[in-house]
Amino acid sequence: MAKCAYFLSRKTLLEFCQPGRLTFLRTSNRTLNAMRKFTDDRQAVILGIETSCDDTGCGIVDTAGKILGEVINSQHLTHLKHGGIIPTIAGNMHRQQITAVCEDALRSANLKLRDIDAIATTTKPGLPLSLAIGNTFGKYLSRIGNKPYIPIHHMEAHALTARMVQEIDFPYLVLLVSGGHALLAIVENVDKFYTLGTTLDNAPGEIFDKIARRLKLANISEFSHMSGGQAIESAASKATDPTKFVFEPVMTGKRNCQFTFAGTLNRSLRYISKQEKELDIDGSTIIPDVYNLCAALQMSAVKHICLRTQRAMEFINNMNLISQEKRTLVMSGGVACNNFLAKALEIVCSEKGFKFVRTPPRLCNDNGVMIAWNGVERWTANLGVIRDRDEIEMVTVEKKAPLGESWIERVQNADIKCKLVKLKGLCD
Repeated sequence: MAKCAYFLSRKTLLEFCQPGRLTFLRTSNRTLNAMRKFTDDRQAVILGIETSCDDTGCGIVDTAGKILGEVINSQHLTHLKHGGIIPTIAGNMHRQQITAVCEDALRSANLKLRDIDAIATTTKPGLPLSLAIGNTFGKYLSRIGNKPYIPIHHMEAHALTARMVQEIDFPYLVLLVSGGHALLAIVENVDKFYTLGTTLDNAPGEIFDKIARRLKLANISEFSHMSGGQAIESAASKATDPTKFVFEPVMTGKRNCQFTFAGTLNRSLRYISKQEKELDIDGSTIIPDVYNLCAALQMSAVKHICLRTQRAMEFINNMNLISQEKRTLVMSGGVACNNFLAKALEIVCSEKGFKFVRTPPRLCNDNGVMIAWNGVERWTANLGVIRDRDEIEMVTVEKKAPLGESWIERVQNADIKCKLVKLKGLCD
């Protein structure tokens, strides 16, 4: 009962912490295995827990892809006040909210823990303090309910979420762009991935957040409750001269699919400092060219992402890794909510013979539904579903974890010369 007391701020968790309820734990393993067979005619129901960073999410999804319940507790406004995510604060807030989030998700689905077939939880990669809360609580639910446990790789979940709402055959190309990642990979199946490129330094969402803070966009009322990426995109749409600031193309001589955003970040910071110095701006005052700068840096980041993605497409085409009729690009992750980027990638896909699929924006940011769906994919394929209690208790979290096998050197050796297609009509 120690774990129960550690998390629960309410009287019960779906009646499973009442005296006598834990006697179910003494059921024999053979009986449990018989109960967990895949012979049930009804749809299996998976509960997913997401705490990799600063959002506490719980989603409940069945094997038909129906979202039965979902709750997210965002820490965005708290961390906005601190100018960035503080791991200790994030971890404490997850601990405070996780019971209520999971309980409310079950209530919204009109289900109890006994109705759930398995617990899926993000265990890598992410902030260790945040991941530990989700993993501990997920294992706790697994234990008191005698449920199988499914550890989830956060990036795999992002890569597969679109399959919940749209029919997408394996294999396909995925672009994951967020506050922590910029990554291109081939998704071979549920648990087989080939990474073609990843970021060498900053992630796109990270630089958008940092530049938005440096520009003091939160001091403009219409942007005050937006994330950095949302504020940058919205501000860019108001630009009167998006070509005023020059961002030179980066890594044009590197024939690979690697990303870098540090140069865009540093150049943006220099432009801001220069205008502040020239115009004697300090305090909460915002530079007059804020909208034009946002437009220029957004265009720079988008072109860089598109060029690397185009090279990944040409690598796939040249190597005939995906049949022509199945060539699909799936975009996911928090930055995939950026409509300007989506429009640019649609143009690239059209030119290169790929179907473009964007994960629904509401599922692009971290959420419990994507974890539950990855649990569904694994449950259906019977991959990574842990039923042994001792093995479940041994599951730990990992701060860093690569996505599948690295093909980065293979792409580099292919030496594919690539010139970005014309992004016609992008600024219309």
